[in-house]
Amino acid sequence: MNVYDSTRMEDVMKQDGYVSTANISDADLVVLNTCHIREKAAEKLYSELGRLRRDKTPKPMIAVAGCVAQAEQEEIARRAPYVDIIVGPQSYHRLPKMVADIEAFKIQGHQKRSVDIDFPLESKFDLLPRVQAKGVSAFLTIQEGCDKFCSFCVVPYTRGAEFSRPVDNVLQEAKQLIEDGVSEVTLLGQNVNAYSGDSKGLAGLIRKLSRIRGLERIRYTTSHPRDMDKELIAAHGEVTQLMPYLHLPIQSGSDDLLKKMNRQHTAEDYLKVIEAVRDVRPDIALSSDFIIGHPGECDRDFEKTLQLIETVGFAQAYSFKYSPRPGTPASTISEQIPEDIKSVRLEILQNLLNKQQKEFNVRFLGESVPVLFDRKGKLPSQIAGRSPHMQAVHVNCKEAKEVDKYFGSTVNVRITEAFSKSLTGIIEHTTF
Repeated sequence: MNVYDSTRMEDVMKQDGYVSTANISDADLVVLNTCHIREKAAEKLYSELGRLRRDKTPKPMIAVAGCVAQAEQEEIARRAPYVDIIVGPQSYHRLPKMVADIEAFKIQGHQKRSVDIDFPLESKFDLLPRVQAKGVSAFLTIQEGCDKFCSFCVVPYTRGAEFSRPVDNVLQEAKQLIEDGVSEVTLLGQNVNAYSGDSKGLAGLIRKLSRIRGLERIRYTTSHPRDMDKELIAAHGEVTQLMPYLHLPIQSGSDDLLKKMNRQHTAEDYLKVIEAVRDVRPDIALSSDFIIGHPGECDRDFEKTLQLIETVGFAQAYSFKYSPRPGTPASTISEQIPEDIKSVRLEILQNLLNKQQKEFNVRFLGESVPVLFDRKGKLPSQIAGRSPHMQAVHVNCKEAKEVDKYFGSTVNVRITEAFSKSLTGIIEHTTF
């Protein structure tokens, strides 16, 4: 979501003549778009702000955007009083006006800050400029906000209530992306499978998207187990453009801890969803999120999480140590877990997940895999892309000029090496 939001802020500022730069020393405006899920992200923000203040001369206009801006505007003003703009994730379409206000203040000799953390009545999507595609793969936000109120999560407070874009607006944006050369879209939302812009939910939207000529691949993230309805599960078996990959966070395998997290489902509920998806799409790659050290997590809770991982067998997963976020229920629980215990548990869990990921990738050795090449590799003759199962695949071409030939195309690749995080292969015979 942050990548999408950053791209849209870039589109907004282009209307006023701004262009992006890879060299921060050239910047007149620096926008730090932030996440608030973990404490580490917030502290990284303050570190970066300090570096900007120290190293850059003349000083650029500085804007802090995103969820940290929404949640910690007073703390930002206190710790970094030189920040010019603080704008929340629902208000970034107003960024050009905020920049203009600051410029006017400076001309008048005033030192003022522009702050907008409102949840506006108007939809920002109706006010943003036409989306500009920058490759063959693109993100498409269809839903924002969350009504689940998990104990550890700030999203309901920083992103607001669940909101779904109308299906016609989504289809129009998808068609624009395809006109610009996109062949793969990833549908985004804090709780994407709660999408209600179509009468048949996310499944209905996916089926309509699949009928758009030129759209080869559809993905979606991030999902909640409670919103994996029968129609969406069926779509995984029936819509060929819907890739065999599902990111479905569970956070813990312990029912006791899931209750403390206010996840509103059990481990058994989760396993039933996984079974149903695998019934319609046996080859699906499964991904999840795990929080280690949530307040009240005991050894038995952690063991149940390991057991669930063993039962499911994940192709990919993300795991984090719990960090208390101000204003969330979990931050007030007295049973906080010591950091050293979190670290030990996290290492055990990550070792198991890495093992499973490597085992999943090894299955593809010798297989022919259709890869959508969407980026260049680290070497001049290297190109990279994604398999249908979301695996990173790297190919070393014979000559550097072949990279441009394959870029943006879906090409069959024979897998020759499998690692825990990626695959390597050789391009099979093509007609171009």
